[in-house]
Amino acid sequence: MKYISSIYHLAFAFIGNIIYGFPSHKIYVVGVTGTKGKSTTVEIMSSIFEGAGKKTSVMSSVTRKIGDKVERNMTGNTMPGRFAIQKFLRDAVKAGCEYAFIEVTSQGVIQHRHEFIDWDSAVFLNLAPEHIESHGSFEKYRDAKVSFFKYVARSPKKKRTFFVNEKDESSPYFEDAVRHNFANTIIRFSGERFLRDELAERHDLRDEKNRRMFGDWLLAEFNLENAAAAYALATERGISWEVIEKALINFKGVPGRLELVQKKPFVVVIDYAHTPDSLNKLYVTLKRDYLEPGGRMICVLGSAGGGRDKWKRPEMGKIAAEFASFIILTNEDPYEEEPEDIMNDVRIGVIENHFSPAKLFEIVDRREAIRKALSLAESNDVVVMTGKGSETSINGKGGSKIPWGERSVCDELLFELGAGK
Repeated sequence: MKYISSIYHLAFAFIGNIIYGFPSHKIYVVGVTGTKGKSTTVEIMSSIFEGAGKKTSVMSSVTRKIGDKVERNMTGNTMPGRFAIQKFLRDAVKAGCEYAFIEVTSQGVIQHRHEFIDWDSAVFLNLAPEHIESHGSFEKYRDAKVSFFKYVARSPKKKRTFFVNEKDESSPYFEDAVRHNFANTIIRFSGERFLRDELAERHDLRDEKNRRMFGDWLLAEFNLENAAAAYALATERGISWEVIEKALINFKGVPGRLELVQKKPFVVVIDYAHTPDSLNKLYVTLKRDYLEPGGRMICVLGSAGGGRDKWKRPEMGKIAAEFASFIILTNEDPYEEEPEDIMNDVRIGVIENHFSPAKLFEIVDRREAIRKALSLAESNDVVVMTGKGSETSINGKGGSKIPWGERSVCDELLFELGAGK
């Protein structure tokens, strides 16, 4: 059955390429892979290249963009099948786009959705445990990501460039996958080096005013990593620092990724964090850059998708317990599981970390959970909601979808409570 499924997906990729006239021959195609940061990275890349006068297209979990036409991704699928990627590339070519920036997921790779595309560049951001149950192990998850690099290394494009985050411990696997061919160029980057060698050289970033000149989104270390990847690609393609700097200053971030709803009287943040690593890094950033002396962190979370990655639920509970003064556990995307069962798995980690049960709330209705968090907040506090980001529905049993918008819900509740900015 697994073999039949593989042939099925491969056939769609092949036929789509023929139907839409081999579109990747006519456009520079960049694939960005990693556990986190992919959506933000492709958006930064697009902003920089547009600033350089290039017409761009973007396919990510958040956006479908072709030139000036930008749409929210309403499919719930980062790399959709059934000819979707080839059609996207054909439409980008017809619109006169010179560059296509595409998010590449491990599940998309397993389903051959990256095949029959002539890639020019591939970017590796980072790797942390994710989709372990569907892949079978972390090693198999990593192998799926690495196999994308191997595929790009065989692209018929004359020159292939690979960008690798040198600070990630999995980077040698990606480099080894492509170094065998003289037509492949490997360029290493890191957020740390970008901050030290590029930004700090031009701005005294010890001065908070200078750091904030680039917007709140760049305060987070994980976004420095994303910016560093975009910078590496842009400079390799001959774009000047002046253009890159202007794009970074004007970039407003990505909906649902470290999205600042308000700063006063208390901070409200929405983020997609759905792995232990991303949750921890988000909380570290909020504590360092947003939490005022005497302020408290109030965390709303569930755990990503029912039926998968159950191992991480108590881990995320433990992490929340380390940072939060109040925790509100709620529904996220239960699919075929009962939301209460998922919440209980997260609760186990919270309690194991000796968190006070009196400051732990379990509210299945996500809207009411957010209402509770906002009602608890006082001046100088930080309220952070994770897991949904900019997603447009909550996924339940039998394929049911409840329309959802985390930002709009927050705005409505802040108005109702009289707690808005």
